[in-house]
Amino acid sequence: MNAATGTGYRIAEHARLDARNTFGVRAMAPMLVEATDAAALPELFGYAMLRDASALVLGGGSNLLFAGDAPGAVLALDTRRIDLLEDDGALAIVRADAGVVWHDFVLWTLGRGLSGLENLALIPGTVGAAPIQNIGAYGVEVREHVHAVEAFDRASGDFVRLATDACAFAYRDSLFKREPDRYVVTAVEFALPRAFQPRLGYAGIEDELRAMGVDGAPRASQVAEAVIRIRRRKLPDPAVTGNAGSFFKNPIVPAAQAEALLAEHPALPVFRGGDGDSRKLSAAWLIDACGWKGHRDGDAGVSAAHALVLVNHGHATGVQLLDLARRIAASVQERFGVAIEPEPRIVGATW
Repeated sequence: MNAATGTGYRIAEHARLDARNTFGVRAMAPMLVEATDAAALPELFGYAMLRDASALVLGGGSNLLFAGDAPGAVLALDTRRIDLLEDDGALAIVRADAGVVWHDFVLWTLGRGLSGLENLALIPGTVGAAPIQNIGAYGVEVREHVHAVEAFDRASGDFVRLATDACAFAYRDSLFKREPDRYVVTAVEFALPRAFQPRLGYAGIEDELRAMGVDGAPRASQVAEAVIRIRRRKLPDPAVTGNAGSFFKNPIVPAAQAEALLAEHPALPVFRGGDGDSRKLSAAWLIDACGWKGHRDGDAGVSAAHALVLVNHGHATGVQLLDLARRIAASVQERFGVAIEPEPRIVGATW
């Protein structure tokens, strides 16, 4: 593997990506570019290898599935700075570089008395990936605390700063996800309050707090600890068993369809959708009801602890995992008439 360095970046040819995706599947990139300074991006995107629309921006590799090799160059931002921009005693504005590990950032905020991100503890990936996917867990979405997103606009060749309203956030979606070949997220600014308002409505958090011996109103750090404990029980550690967390999004359907399904399947968890005319269904329940939890085809399987999680037991290929995901989705469609879609970006194939 040939390598070269420049000011603010490193370049390697014919790079393996096995260790750069949490599924741990084998994949190659004709060229891997690691930027240690976002200021190098205009120079880098002046090169034909990155001007190509097929260039893939890679964070922690926790929200993608390689069903083939990367078709072009891969860019990884290895930037790790965190700055407190403003703090009036009630609300703080914190800026974190795209390469900061997300869970480390959550712990950083909690350690400084800031709240808002505790329900999002232990989500794998980087800060830069958080707004792209609009990550969410335990009743909270990251968009609720995004103040602005800084990005490099490949179309104009300029750096831009987009306020929250300009990011077009939606359920597991954003402007950046819809236009992956245009924006490279370089940093995210968060607005985080010091007065803690716990969000405990999601099933399991209050029970976990009680098991921890927490009486009365919990601290933000205690809610984060409860979330961490729940996630560690339910979700396999990617360092041990390859996975990308929840593989499928919870489907959103018309309220009338949800009511009809609920009448036939009273145990089906149903939540309010984005508006009064829609409902969000539990994809995990639908998949489990189709008998997939714990299923295994060779090294490609479904976690025995959580039906939403596809796992690589060792040497599964991305193609094998994608085939399994398609069969799961087809069975849910056939039994319940509900389409489920993947959360991760699929590289080298289409859904």
